Amino acid sequence: MTKRCSSYYTATLTQETDYPSLEGHHRVDVVIIGGGFTGVATAVELAEKGLSVAIVESHKIGWGATGRNGGQVTGSLSGDKAMRKQMRRTIGDDVDQFIWDLRWRGHHIIKQRVERYGISCDLKHGHLHAAYKPSHMDGLREDYEEAVRRGMGEEVALLDRNQVVNLLDSDLYHGAVKNMRNMHLHPLNLCIGEARAAESLGALIFENSEVLEIIHGTSPGVRTARGRIDASQVLLAGDVYHRLEPGKLGGKIFPAMGGIVTTAPLGDLARQINCEDLAVYDCRFVLDYYRLTGDGRLLFGGGANYSGKDSRDIAAELRPCIERTFPALKGVKIEFQWSCAMGIVVNRIPQLGKLSDNVWYCQGYSGHGIATSHVMGEIMSKAITGQLEQFDTFAACQHIRVPMGRLLGSPMLAAGMWYYRMLEKLR
Repeated sequence: MTKRCSSYYTATLTQETDYPSLEGHHRVDVVIIGGGFTGVATAVELAEKGLSVAIVESHKIGWGATGRNGGQVTGSLSGDKAMRKQMRRTIGDDVDQFIWDLRWRGHHIIKQRVERYGISCDLKHGHLHAAYKPSHMDGLREDYEEAVRRGMGEEVALLDRNQVVNLLDSDLYHGAVKNMRNMHLHPLNLCIGEARAAESLGALIFENSEVLEIIHGTSPGVRTARGRIDASQVLLAGDVYHRLEPGKLGGKIFPAMGGIVTTAPLGDLARQINCEDLAVYDCRFVLDYYRLTGDGRLLFGGGANYSGKDSRDIAAELRPCIERTFPALKGVKIEFQWSCAMGIVVNRIPQLGKLSDNVWYCQGYSGHGIATSHVMGEIMSKAITGQLEQFDTFAACQHIRVPMGRLLGSPMLAAGMWYYRMLEKLR
């Protein structure tokens, strides 16, 4: 049986899952491959519409990036510039409003679902997008002005250096945008809570059940070592954690390994270093991100590794970053460390498409997955039930497919990030 990684999230689960492995022959309307946010969010949407659904997960619900990420739910939309350029061909002048609505739709879905199903996941509001350099302030000012122009004036504030120091016990930043619509939470508890919501609506959930084959044709389905599910529709939602359908999906998405640590409980220091309990990330291409957990620890991540290989000692790599950010935490005990494989798309636009008439796929959030995956779950559920407009907008986007798949793609991404690091020094 699969064990979860030894993360803070695993140690603070509200309730562990214990779903059966797939055995025998089953029939549903929709079978979903992957028990992360995309698969589970789509399952909830479909079950709420009255469809019979099954989720088939190779490991445990929320086992991958869904249950290992930084827990920040922000309006930062990966690939927005490329999205705007490509989608303008499809939806014309409506593209700016379409992208703006995408930024915040996931927040609404998550808040509504947490309230509707009583999911305990340490949901909190408040976030800082912080300027690591003075030059970062120009971009933050533009973001702030757009938010105000679009009616978010009561939820955002543009802060100078001194105002940031009043919020964080750090002199690292030159200013920030404070956003009270953005949220942070315990992602693994959220995903498992949503899975239980889907189950309460009749969804079947199978863990420790690797899909060996997707069956195409007039009677699609999936096959595992000990079972099979036939369905009217199949959704592949495994992101970067599967190797299925390499003929059509190979070379389209690549792993980047992010490292995260969590300190021992900080006690009064928690309030000292972050008096309003805000989540934070900075403006760099390769950024640091952090927040306080529900029990007063610092959860800190950063330094994405685009080679696709795990770091050997994440705590040793991130401790200098923590102590540089918060000198008051020098020597703090680090109790948990783990890695998270993020699915990176070259142009950063989420990839939605069809592998055959009744087989769909959805993947690639490039490090911005919590909110985006819930938006995509809604879009995919609409598409599967015949409402194709938003799906078609994404499916029309062109993506770069790297020959030789990960063998060439991961080194290319690593080289690309080296290039962006060099640009960063010139900003």
